[in-house]
Amino acid sequence: MSLITLTTDFGLKDHFVGAVKGAIYTELPDVNIVDISHDISPFNIPETAYVMKNAYKSFPEGSIHIIGVDSELDEETKHIALKLDNHYFICPNNGVISMIASEFRPEKIVEINIHDHVESSFPVLDVFVKVACHLKRGGTLEVIGREIEDFKRITDIQPAISFDTRKITGSVIYIDNYGNIITNINRKLFNKIGGGRDFTMLIGRYTFKKIHDRYNDIVNFDLPPDQRNQDGTKLAIFNSAGFIEIAIYRSNMKTVGGAASLLGFEYRDQLSISFE
Repeated sequence: MSLITLTTDFGLKDHFVGAVKGAIYTELPDVNIVDISHDISPFNIPETAYVMKNAYKSFPEGSIHIIGVDSELDEETKHIALKLDNHYFICPNNGVISMIASEFRPEKIVEINIHDHVESSFPVLDVFVKVACHLKRGGTLEVIGREIEDFKRITDIQPAISFDTRKITGSVIYIDNYGNIITNINRKLFNKIGGGRDFTMLIGRYTFKKIHDRYNDIVNFDLPPDQRNQDGTKLAIFNSAGFIEIAIYRSNMKTVGGAASLLGFEYRDQLSISFE
């Protein structure tokens, strides 16, 4: 069973999400629509890419993913539709697809040309919905656009490797609901460059010598329960998506705060990992 997903920076206060869903249901009354997120930070492409990369794989093959972040059409940013890893994506050609396509090459990409018949300041509603419904009915990509060879890429989604392969330089690309800081360095790259060597990870004024696999790895369960408390301890882990994350153990944004606020980290802050 394929379905249509929505990922936007629209939020839920305004009418935008409801209007998009209504337009889809008008054309396809029996379709299943799933909200991935509407709380993407406005115009934040790396954040969108991270969320999409780690969400789409859980959906059935053939699913159609509408991405409405920084989607206004202009001379430099066209709209594209593509088939990638047996999923369809409809999005602006602003680099949002870069992180997903780092692992899979698109089978086909088209630059959407139905704008010639649609005048709109709300392309997600007036263009992306029509493309998604066309694909859901079994239509082909060629009907809605001309085929192109590649898509726009954004370099700050990818970490940099030093010439001597002794150092990885990355950045913060996402801050989650717990205030945890997600970087663009994943376990695969870390293992490939590190090769089991000792390392020092530096972000801001904080250093880390170990990356855990689970949050509770820092808890000594051999101690009596009243001596185990590690609440508020900072740690680095490989999160469930395989990316290095800086966290505060059992953080709570409503009380003590998370790693971003307590340690003073922000989106795009740099970190480095130096191997011995």
